[in-house]
Amino acid sequence: MDELEKSGKTVDDAVNEALKEMNLTRDEVEITIIEEGSKGFLGMFGAKNAIVKVKRKFNPEKVAENFLREMFLAMGIIVKIETKLKDKQLSIELSGDDMGVLIGKRGQTLDSIQYLVNLVVNKGNAPYISITIDTENYRQRRKETLETLALNLAKKVKQTRKSVVLEPMNPYERRIIHSALQNDRYVTTYSEGEEPYRNVVIVLKNQQ
Repeated sequence: MDELEKSGKTVDDAVNEALKEMNLTRDEVEITIIEEGSKGFLGMFGAKNAIVKVKRKFNPEKVAENFLREMFLAMGIIVKIETKLKDKQLSIELSGDDMGVLIGKRGQTLDSIQYLVNLVVNKGNAPYISITIDTENYRQRRKETLETLALNLAKKVKQTRKSVVLEPMNPYERRIIHSALQNDRYVTTYSEGEEPYRNVVIVLKNQQ
């Protein structure tokens, strides 16, 4: 329950009832007073109850964590979830047994989970929160693997003078390849194909 309207003899009474029903604290909600309420004449005649609207504050960390917990519960796996929010950047670290299941082939499962969490957290909310999900330092290890691959393939292109087309990659991984070779004097890179998995092409600069 994200929003609730409640009435009570006083504003505090109404707010406390709403908090109790929503199982939240005052720090976790925004309170709008619809009707202040009044005691009426002699505290009896014409008395009006106070009416408040209590709304759960948007907490991207909680939203992401709750979604992931439900997902992992449905998958039947136990995963520890650690979140860190800084400057609209939400980093999520997953840990547990057999994290390879969550990584998947070339990180495709991890990318899919990250995509779903992005959708859930940013649905109807502003400002946009950028989300990165990682486990067992996979993102860094994958980055280093791709950088090494880019350098080796660039060397091959220089030797054979033939362009090389890499396997389809997501935008994040393509950027790693482009960045690794952006200062190379002899080769250049570009992407071709259809999203979301386009191919990076490495080619000699005078052959582009």
